Amino acid sequence: MKKGLDRVGAMLRTMCVAPDPGRVRLRVSSRAVLAVGLAVAAAELAGLSLTASITAGLAALLALFTVADPTVRRQAVTTALLPLAGFPVLALATVLHGTPLVRDLAWLLVVFAGVYARRWGPRGHALGIFAFMQFFVTQFLHAVPAQLPELFGAVLLALGVVGAVRFVAWCIERRVPPPAAPAPLPGTGLRRPTTRQAFQVTAACAVALAAGQLLSQERWYWAVGTAWWIFVNTASRGETLVRGFRRVVGTVTGIAAGLLIALPLGGAPAPTAALVAVCVFGIFYTAPLSYSWMMFFVTVMAGLLYGLLGVLHPGLLLLRFEETAVGALGAAVGVALLPVTTHAATNAWIQRAVTCVHACTTAAARRLAGDPYADPAAHAAELDLLLGRARLSLAPLVHPLSPLRARKARARHVLALLDDCARASRGLAEVAADPDASHDARLAAAAWRVEAAVHALVPPAAPVRAAETAPASLPAHHPGAEAALGHLHVLEHALTALATPLRTAPSSPLVPAA
Repeated sequence: MKKGLDRVGAMLRTMCVAPDPGRVRLRVSSRAVLAVGLAVAAAELAGLSLTASITAGLAALLALFTVADPTVRRQAVTTALLPLAGFPVLALATVLHGTPLVRDLAWLLVVFAGVYARRWGPRGHALGIFAFMQFFVTQFLHAVPAQLPELFGAVLLALGVVGAVRFVAWCIERRVPPPAAPAPLPGTGLRRPTTRQAFQVTAACAVALAAGQLLSQERWYWAVGTAWWIFVNTASRGETLVRGFRRVVGTVTGIAAGLLIALPLGGAPAPTAALVAVCVFGIFYTAPLSYSWMMFFVTVMAGLLYGLLGVLHPGLLLLRFEETAVGALGAAVGVALLPVTTHAATNAWIQRAVTCVHACTTAAARRLAGDPYADPAAHAAELDLLLGRARLSLAPLVHPLSPLRARKARARHVLALLDDCARASRGLAEVAADPDASHDARLAAAAWRVEAAVHALVPPAAPVRAAETAPASLPAHHPGAEAALGHLHVLEHALTALATPLRTAPSSPLVPAA
């Protein structure tokens, strides 16, 4: 027990002191509480029912959580498009509420379309999630066709409030633009990861739906929701299984907290509203750090909402756990269909990261040689994103419960070397931005050594001429040039060292570039 409490305490400390440059997570979480609170308040002032007010709050939360386009303008357009994706699904779900078989088939079609839409980037991702959740919310609130006008009005009201808060009153993204997400792994047909995942998620949700209905004819949708969310932001079999484990952990701890918090409240409006606000803050604040903690707050919030609806009891929380376990089982079945292996996904992301290192080095060499149009900073920023994606892909191998010690050690070694590459690339970009950094003949030789190390890992698609990558420079010594040489030497060492862990096991070589 003491070890368990110590571990929870350590996790809490890590969450509270985790780096938050510019306090962006704090501000985004506070804005979410404000926008969701105002959306619910607006629904109440408009005289809408409790069901409609909850729908407004959930629509506001989803709009803030899922819309993640790289520019404010695109975010506004995606937010405006949410009703086009959500309203037809909301209407379909309410109309089919009394015909279970047709309703189930319709939801599986929505699942497939929602995942398939991820191929169109952040906008498709957001619209797909919003459409799915409109079907889910309909089941959660047992909405009927007669309530459709009120529900439509609640969603429009909520999105209007979100737009006013996010893009007018408190537009954090104007000062701190969100990083653009790395482009999905390429492919055509079933070779495209998003297409394969559409079939995976549909199969997982079908299993979860059938098994969930065997447990409960009223709360079966929790199993479907679990299976769906486990596949969000995952790209390989290992990532999906780890995410399923973390979801179960978060749900179990959230249920325990619900027994201690939500049950005693008995749906009292004022304290329930205050605690829901805390949960909304927790969801947004912990989402970038820990999926388990995010699910903890989601589960507690769900218990509080059930309390408001007057249906909360210990048996319901136990059923929530059972449905979550069934949904996780469905996800495990789904990943067996057309799987994207952890090796394949990891190798692809590492290959892109190494190629980005090469692009950053080439751009820096050009900039130091006098080319004003070369911009290594953009490649350094892209490398940080690619490294984050590679770290997510390697998460199953470095997980504390992973029994594969040798592979865990290799994965940690790879991550450490990639971290070295990222730090050196950022430093190189900073040096290249210095207008006083002069030419140095040694930079060309160092840049070529880095390129050779890159090509040893990722063979070039075509020969590259010296004049294209390392322009001639005059012999001169300058502090900026010395710093650049130091960063280039770090890159050369890290890339050369990467060859050992990446080629240790024949089953997981770095995939050569096509």
